[in-house]
Amino acid sequence: MFDPCYTCRRRRIECDRSRMPCAKCEKAGLECFEKRPVRWVKGMSIRGKMRGVSVKDAATASPAVPKADTASARANNERICKLFIVYDSDHNPFRSLISLAMSNSVLLKAILALAARHNANRHSTFDQPPLLNTHDSSNSHNDALLYKCQAIQGLSLALNSTTLGWQDNITASIFLLIFLDLLESGSDRWNYHLEGAKKLIASIQPSPDSQDGNKQDPGRTVQTIRNFITRQIYVIETLGASFVRPRLLSQPITLYQSHMQPGETVHQSFLGCPDHLLSAIQYFSLQRDIMTDLEQFDDVVNNPYTQNVTDMLESIRNFDCGVWASSQSQFSSLSLRDVDMLCKLAQSFKVGALIYGRRVLDALVKDVTSQEVLVCALLSIIGELQEDRVLLKCILWPIFIAGLECQSRAQREFLTSCLEIFWEDTNCLNVINAFKILQEYWTREDDRELSSSQWIFNVGHLGRDWLLI
Repeated sequence: MFDPCYTCRRRRIECDRSRMPCAKCEKAGLECFEKRPVRWVKGMSIRGKMRGVSVKDAATASPAVPKADTASARANNERICKLFIVYDSDHNPFRSLISLAMSNSVLLKAILALAARHNANRHSTFDQPPLLNTHDSSNSHNDALLYKCQAIQGLSLALNSTTLGWQDNITASIFLLIFLDLLESGSDRWNYHLEGAKKLIASIQPSPDSQDGNKQDPGRTVQTIRNFITRQIYVIETLGASFVRPRLLSQPITLYQSHMQPGETVHQSFLGCPDHLLSAIQYFSLQRDIMTDLEQFDDVVNNPYTQNVTDMLESIRNFDCGVWASSQSQFSSLSLRDVDMLCKLAQSFKVGALIYGRRVLDALVKDVTSQEVLVCALLSIIGELQEDRVLLKCILWPIFIAGLECQSRAQREFLTSCLEIFWEDTNCLNVINAFKILQEYWTREDDRELSSSQWIFNVGHLGRDWLLI
C-alpha cells in the first residue's frame, strides 16, 4: 500500500493508494506527485539584490510579454479553432485543448506557435513567398519559430519523463505540430510527428470506466480530447498516405484499433470525410503498397487483390451521401442548405475515392481507363462547394485528385482559382505547395515524362513527402 499522493491531498479527495501514479490522478489526466513538487522561482535568488534577476537562453526565453501571449491565444481562438474544424461551435475540441494548455507549458507553446505562424502567413500572397519585410510579419515569424523551438524542446524533455499523466499532453502537442506543418509547408517531417503520435496513442490504455461520472468530471474531458485526437490522427494518416511514397508510413491505425465508435459529427471533425470512405481510401493505399512489393501478377483475372479492389469500388458507389448528411442533423441543428452542402462535401470525397481506387485497379490489371466522366463530376462538385467558404477549406484532397487527372487548360485554370480561394481562407502554405506540385506535374505530363494513370506511384516522388489535406 502506497502513501496518499500529494495531488489527491491537494485536491482534498481520498487517494486510492493502489499504485504510483494512482488511479484517480490517471483517470483525471493529472500528474500524480508523490510529494509536493519543487516550486521554481524567477531569478537567481529569492531575496536580496539578485531577486528576480535571471539569465535567459533560447530554451526558456519568451519572445513576448504575457500581454502578447494573450493576443496570440485570442488569435488562436478566433482563427485556428475555426480553421481546423468543419463547423465551429462551443463544443469545438480545439477549445478544450486551449483550456488544457493553461496547465501545460509544452502544449501552450505548440498552440502559440500555431497562432503566430498563421498570423505571419496572413502577410503573404498566393503567388509570392512569405513576406518578412514588415514589422508585424517579422515579429510573428520570429515568435512562431521560437515557440516551435520551445515546444519541441519541451517535448524532448517530457518524452524522457516516466510520468504517465504527461502522455495526453505530449500526444496533443505532437498533434498540433502536424497542423503547424500544414501552415508552414506541408512537408516538414509531419510523418515523423504522426508516427510518434501513433506510438503514444497505442501506449495509452483505454479506460473502461471513462464514461462514468458527471459531465464536469475532468477525466471525461481528457478522454473526449483523447478520442478526438486519435480519430483525427487516423484521418490525417489515411488521406496523407495517398500522396506519399509507398510504405513511407508504418502499419496504419484502423477505426477498430482506435477504439472509436463509428460515426463522427461535423462539429468535431477536421475534414468531414465519412468513415466508410476513409476506410476505402486506406484500403486502396494498402493495395498500392502491396503492388510495389510484388514485381508482377501472373494471373490478373483470378488475382484476389483485383476482386477485392473491385468490391471496394462497388461499396463506394453504393454509399449514400444524402443519408450520411441527413444523419448529421441528429447531433445538431442544421438547415436544409447545410445538409445539402454536407452531401456535396461527402460527394467530393466519394468521387475522389472512386478515381483513386480506379487507378489502383488499373495498375493491378495493367490497364488505363478514362476518368473523364468522374473528373467532370468532381469539378462540378468543387464548383458548388466554392460557394460555401466554410466547407471549401475541407476539400484540398479532392481538389488535388482532380488536379492530377484533369487534362484541359480550362480545368487547370479553374482548379488554380479554387486553390487561390483556399489560400485566402486558410493561409496554409501547403496549399501553395500543392499548386506548385500540380504545375510541375502538368508540365511533365504535357511533355510525356509522366502518365496521368500512374500518379498513384509518381506523385510521392516529386521532391518531398507532402501532406495535402
